[in-house]
Amino acid sequence: MKEILIDPITRLEGHGNISIFLNDKGEVENAYLKVPELRGFEQFCVGRRAELMPILTTRICGVCPVAHHFAATKALDVAFNVEPPSAAKKLRELMYVAYFIYDHTLHFYFLGGPDFVVGPDAPPEKRNILGVIEKAGIEVGKEVIKHRAYGQKMTEIIGGKATHPVCGLPGGISKPLSEENRAEIQRMAESCHKFAGFTLKLFHDIVLGNPKYVDMIKSEAYTMKTYYMGLVDEHNKVNFYDGRVRVVDQKANEFLKFEPRDYLTHVGEHVESWSYAKMPFLKKVGWKGLVDGADSGIYRVGPLGRLNASDGMATPLAQAEYEEMYKTLGGKPVHSTLAFHWARLVELMYATERALEMVEDPEITSTNVRAKPGEPGEGIGIVEAARGTLIHHYTLDKAALIKDVNMIVATTNNYPAICMSVRDAAKGLIHEGKADQGVLNKIEMAFRAYDPCFGCATHYAIGQMPLTLKIYDSDKKLVRTVQP
Repeated sequence: MKEILIDPITRLEGHGNISIFLNDKGEVENAYLKVPELRGFEQFCVGRRAELMPILTTRICGVCPVAHHFAATKALDVAFNVEPPSAAKKLRELMYVAYFIYDHTLHFYFLGGPDFVVGPDAPPEKRNILGVIEKAGIEVGKEVIKHRAYGQKMTEIIGGKATHPVCGLPGGISKPLSEENRAEIQRMAESCHKFAGFTLKLFHDIVLGNPKYVDMIKSEAYTMKTYYMGLVDEHNKVNFYDGRVRVVDQKANEFLKFEPRDYLTHVGEHVESWSYAKMPFLKKVGWKGLVDGADSGIYRVGPLGRLNASDGMATPLAQAEYEEMYKTLGGKPVHSTLAFHWARLVELMYATERALEMVEDPEITSTNVRAKPGEPGEGIGIVEAARGTLIHHYTLDKAALIKDVNMIVATTNNYPAICMSVRDAAKGLIHEGKADQGVLNKIEMAFRAYDPCFGCATHYAIGQMPLTLKIYDSDKKLVRTVQP
């Protein structure tokens, strides 16, 4: 049996490789996306002071530290039995939508977007932000860099640091927002709002305006019918920071809706021997292997998962784009993996609209931003990371030291579906053993749509880590393999 190896896979956070196995006729027998790295954050958090968790867990990932920061902070709110003041919650959410602005901008222009803007068959050296700038113009590149920086600056003003924030505390936030800083955030949010509109227009012109791209989005190779999960508010509208967890089935009917504290009742975690990432599933359905359909407990999270799991967006322009997406792609739910990109830009617009709503709220500059914590216990915090539903679960002892930690990261939730998406794309695109660079990149597009972060996702291993060290010479030829 012939193997095609894509190693390393590119334009993602973390590391991974894809093994594609062909039968004697050159057709794809199976394909595996393997995650060869192990972080182990859950274990080395044990014994730490609980109040350190919002700072420690930001180091899981430099791309989505805000998500880990507030999942940890919300878990400590519950663990210390304290309700943050209203102003603190609003400041947290304002900072959170700023994180979405810079994160979604990063993925579209730097990681996923080049496949569409430059083209999936373009040379690898062109499929990057430099290729996007070359095609769209230097001024576009300047706007991308500026508005990603704006998102990080807004995060820094509230969070203390742009990348590893330090503001989240059990019961609130470390400092109020001054009027001067509020005005600065408003100015940047207004600019980001215009940029979100520009980005959507770019997507409509380049992607939706190209029939080949639309056909590819709708194609069988990138279609998979799963359950979908996401946080929703009291009106079943998308909310990134707070709400209940809602799950819909393959026909968009509500299947589950539960409070964060009940996640263990509904979500199980399966382990495969060939990867360090766990594979979550819905307990009500069960683990049936890497298959889709109503009889499989596999679900998807992230931008498309959130939109499918909701009844709409809570802001007007995002809602209009939400409706346009479903109208164009055939109604709810959309099962196309490549539709994650469009859903991501719907959320970018929502994040900017929500930022403007919140920064104009009179309470946003209130000085009442902290409530006194109670006695330590057990806490669960759930937020929507840019990549999907993120769960932090802590058990504290009487001295407020961490006794036990469980984290289900967004990419972990998506990992079974990512593996299936890669396999199905390979089966749909490789025939008679023919796989040029363009075909292999289109297979990578199947995982890239999820914006995965495998550095975040690997927190668990069975037995010892079978580390393999491969040494290559200057001609990229393997000269030695070392295993302990």
